[in-house]
Amino acid sequence: MRYFYFTLLGLLLASGLWAQQEDQFTQFMHNKLGLNPAYAGATGETRVTALMRQQWLGIEGAPQTQLVTFNMAPRKRLGVGGTISRSSIGITDRYTLEGSYAYRFELGNGYFGMGLSASMRMLQVRFNDVQANQSVDADGAIPNNGFQSRFVPNFGAGLYYNTKKFYLGVAAPRLLQNSINFANASATLTRERVHVFGMTGFVIPITSNEEIILQPHILLKYVEGAPFDADINMSVTFNKNFTGGVSYRIGGNKATGTGESIAALFSAQVSDKIMFGLSYDMTLTELRDHNSGSVELFMHYFVGGDRDGVILENPRFIGDGNNGGSGGFY
Repeated sequence: MRYFYFTLLGLLLASGLWAQQEDQFTQFMHNKLGLNPAYAGATGETRVTALMRQQWLGIEGAPQTQLVTFNMAPRKRLGVGGTISRSSIGITDRYTLEGSYAYRFELGNGYFGMGLSASMRMLQVRFNDVQANQSVDADGAIPNNGFQSRFVPNFGAGLYYNTKKFYLGVAAPRLLQNSINFANASATLTRERVHVFGMTGFVIPITSNEEIILQPHILLKYVEGAPFDADINMSVTFNKNFTGGVSYRIGGNKATGTGESIAALFSAQVSDKIMFGLSYDMTLTELRDHNSGSVELFMHYFVGGDRDGVILENPRFIGDGNNGGSGGFY
């Protein structure tokens, strides 16, 4: 029965009920390309990132996401990236293939990028996995083939500015409000909504040699008709290799005003080429009595080049495409 309730929840969240439809990540600073195409090539290095999130542990059919991204600056002023992701909730699955392109130029003490993205999504519903109190076969609204799918193309745009110790970006990854219902193609019962993301972060050196650094990160999320949402993160980095922090997501029950979740984060640069991290979210809403929290894992793999730590971002252009940039902000 609990599985059926969350199946219904998934269908509602994917519909035109003016809800947040895009995936959410506590470690959003490690998935900027998925939020803003103008981030492509911003750090100069070539990087492959894998990230997974399991939400609401202990609840069958709860949301989960897996993705892999590729990000590089092949030539001076140009950045390219790609993302493959899978998201699921209940009996619904969503597969996304997305490519991003960015053009960057010098502005003030940093660089300003303009980006475009194109995506193709496959949406599918596994009706044969529905569980109900009565026979599913007796319900004419449920297709007897047990499976439906459709493909939805889209495109997005974004702006991203970064200096060595500061970044600011705004983007809308999907601008077309496509129909996403599985009913009669001539009727539009559900559709994709335009989501706008704003992000910023900066570095505050605590020690003169920058061995201890404070990093605030903020992600703002807006879609028309849905409650405003935001993630606020505060992290501390030691020796340019180890980072620990906390994050708070607003939302939740307006009556209590406690927000949606609070999380603990940790990441480490284990070699010149590999960085990994994890986070654990504790639910603050009424769902806290029915789940054991949410977890995320990520890994960056840096391809080629020498890197100068994991925090301070070098916004220089990579002219020949063969040199590595210094990492940062992720």
